[in-house]
Amino acid sequence: MMENRTELVQDEVSQAVAAIKDKAGLSVDTAQVGKYLTFKIADETYGVEILKVQEIIQLLDITRVPKMPGFVRGVINLRGKVIPVMSLRKKFGIEDIPDTDRTCIIVINVPSSEGVITMGLVVDSVSEVLDIGADAIQESPSFGVSVDTTFILGMGKVDKKVVILLDIDRILSSQEAETIVKGV
Repeated sequence: MMENRTELVQDEVSQAVAAIKDKAGLSVDTAQVGKYLTFKIADETYGVEILKVQEIIQLLDITRVPKMPGFVRGVINLRGKVIPVMSLRKKFGIEDIPDTDRTCIIVINVPSSEGVITMGLVVDSVSEVLDIGADAIQESPSFGVSVDTTFILGMGKVDKKVVILLDIDRILSSQEAETIVKGV
């Protein structure tokens, strides 16, 4: 069941990315397409720009790497390439839970001073691809100077729920990205 759901979402992601790339005049860096892959962590729904997503995979065996930040679960072998994997639960300070059959890895590409890093994000479950228009996105509310929200792109209003839209390019500080790249 989980395998079929993951495959359906992965197919939808692949089709959306292909359609966007086929449109004349759009570049991957500048396209504002409004398509977001949504996923769950605890009871909250998050979204990431579809163009940042490489693929969605089932949870693989993760090899722990010594002296990595606490939110880095380790590395996986993805078709011969070793990539770091981080837990968004731990990164966001949310209580950790055991993995389930719905736990999966979203493989993304993020820029760093070392170039583009391919990495995995462990999430509780993948939901769907949503088209969220500019009129349905608000800036993230201010929580004061002590709360870092630079990694939040905005708040998407979909039906009666709020989707926290993540700016994947800012999810890691430059120091964290450097530590991960050097550790892998």
